Amino acid sequence: MMPEDPLSVLHDSLRGSPIIWKGEYPYFIHPISDGIPRMDAKVLRATRDLIIESVDWEKIDLIVTVEAMGLPLLAAVGDATGIPTVVIRKRSYGMEGETRVDVATGYSQSTVFINDIKSGERILIVDDVISTGGTLEPLLETLENMGVILQDIVIAIEKGNGRERLNKERPEWPIRSLARIDIINGKVEIVD
Repeated sequence: MMPEDPLSVLHDSLRGSPIIWKGEYPYFIHPISDGIPRMDAKVLRATRDLIIESVDWEKIDLIVTVEAMGLPLLAAVGDATGIPTVVIRKRSYGMEGETRVDVATGYSQSTVFINDIKSGERILIVDDVISTGGTLEPLLETLENMGVILQDIVIAIEKGNGRERLNKERPEWPIRSLARIDIINGKVEIVD
């Protein structure tokens, strides 16, 4: 029996995701982005494998994500590669050198705090979703200003024009996604 193609596993898991509306913003619900509905372990493995296969690991010192839904990906990729990991948290710890960043999603605003990421470190950012780019943009600007080398940025699921906009405005940021979706007639569709 042939092993399943990881990209097909991720795509198949996205099709049929429930949709809810937050005001005028259509929000899809998927285990990678929300932790519900329950995740089949093969979806996490497939997403992890897609990330691992696409990164030049010789150029990565640290794997980073933003709390909270990037955590499963961070743990899976960090475990598989043995490379250290750091979480950008949604609360302050007051550690020396802590950096505050104000971010905005398509439907909310918040603050995150960067700790234990040093100038000159070559980082891989893994995250669950990019929509507007409102979380990623101020975060990448801050990390860049800290002297961090943004070596690679892999987002599991892309919805909206955030990645495309950021790639156009800041082509030096290596942002890419594993699966691009759109909500068409109330359903999640895979887009090329």
